[in-house]
Amino acid sequence: MNKTIISSVLFFTIGIGLAALVLSNPFGWSWARAVQARLAMAPDMSETSDPAPLAPISGDDGRDILFWRAPMDANYIRDEPGKSPMGMDLVPVFADEMANAEGIVRIDPGFVQNMGVRSADVQRTDIPHTIRTVGTFTYDDSQVSWINTKFEGWIEDVRVNYVGELVAPGQPLFDIYSPQLVSTQQEYLDAVEYVDRLDGTDYTDVIRRARSLVESARQRLRFWDITDEQIDALVQSGEPRRTLTVVSPVGGRVVSKMEQGLEGMLARPGMNLYQIADLSTIWIEAEVFEDDIPWLRVGQQATIEIPAQPGRLRRGTIRYLYPFLNQETRTLQLSIELPNPGEEIRAEMYANVTFDVPSASGVLTVPEEAVLRTGERNAIVLDLGEGTFQVREVELGANGNGLWEIREGISEGDRVVVSAQFLIDSESNLREAIRKLTTAESAQETSEEPSEEMNGTDMGNMNMDEEVQEP
Repeated sequence: MNKTIISSVLFFTIGIGLAALVLSNPFGWSWARAVQARLAMAPDMSETSDPAPLAPISGDDGRDILFWRAPMDANYIRDEPGKSPMGMDLVPVFADEMANAEGIVRIDPGFVQNMGVRSADVQRTDIPHTIRTVGTFTYDDSQVSWINTKFEGWIEDVRVNYVGELVAPGQPLFDIYSPQLVSTQQEYLDAVEYVDRLDGTDYTDVIRRARSLVESARQRLRFWDITDEQIDALVQSGEPRRTLTVVSPVGGRVVSKMEQGLEGMLARPGMNLYQIADLSTIWIEAEVFEDDIPWLRVGQQATIEIPAQPGRLRRGTIRYLYPFLNQETRTLQLSIELPNPGEEIRAEMYANVTFDVPSASGVLTVPEEAVLRTGERNAIVLDLGEGTFQVREVELGANGNGLWEIREGISEGDRVVVSAQFLIDSESNLREAIRKLTTAESAQETSEEPSEEMNGTDMGNMNMDEEVQEP
């Protein structure tokens, strides 16, 4: 009798435990969920109704709350109200927000103000491409002349003897004694005298040959840079001069000379004694990066500002683009020409150079700070009003002057967020991840639901089989 009572109690206890295990299903058994679904579809045979299931958490406006998150950190999530690590109240995230269109985010207007969200209108305008660089002033190569002699001689009586002196065309530079020059003068005077003696005679051929000698000696003096005025003065004097004066063929500044002092120096043919530069025009040598080369061309205008003369802008013109790059800096050198009235600009001064190149006209533009660039995508955050935002991928075009051209993704008249958009984008990504996770779990549970072909008999058989397997 005692064994029968003990066995009944034991089987009753095991049955109660198995029922509780099936109803709670802590291990996620699929057959247990099938049993639960079958029991849920069975009619209620009791006289009293079961207690109402626990209602989801609702906000003050009746909307279901999924979780709470920190307003300044979208990754800080809790299942109940509280404080964030920064001491701010957690913000509720509602179920209907997670079901909205992809990229839609709704934020309480109060938190929008606290986050410092600013928006700007999408505008249709021109985008200039601005290139900025620095350069150094140098002499205009076409206005630089070297002064030398084409014969050997000793320099005397130097008139221009220091760098920086202003020289006018035809101004005397120095005298020079050259035995070769003295002998050539004498040859010329003898030829002139011989022609004068033959003048008035009937020796036509002789006179013609004598005059050719005069012209030949005169041309030799010209080849030595002796001027016609000096040659005429030699004929008037009738005697060769011991020294001749060398004059400047050009005007400008003496920017360099051979020695500290030229007095008494032996000058040899081709020896550069002076370098004279005309500073009425001056050049700038500048460099630009490799990706800026397509925007530049010869004849293009440049704005020049000299740090030594702040506030004053000048206009120059690109005269030459060098045909090679600097291999170390990957830059291209270019030359800019600009007028220099009054010689206010000096060589080796620095210059700030700016090129304004029109890169796009009449295109949709947004401020640069409105674009989120991750390397894999380009996105902007649209301000839809009343705390509603949408993250949208866009196709970028030209860039310049603090603006981006948007070729696809927005329309004229839209408003884009230009500050705190990173927080909104993070919130959108988080909600999208949760939405996809919830959708995946729902799909998995649906695939594990018992098929409609299963009936009460099958369920009973399954239960009977499992009961038989119990010890």
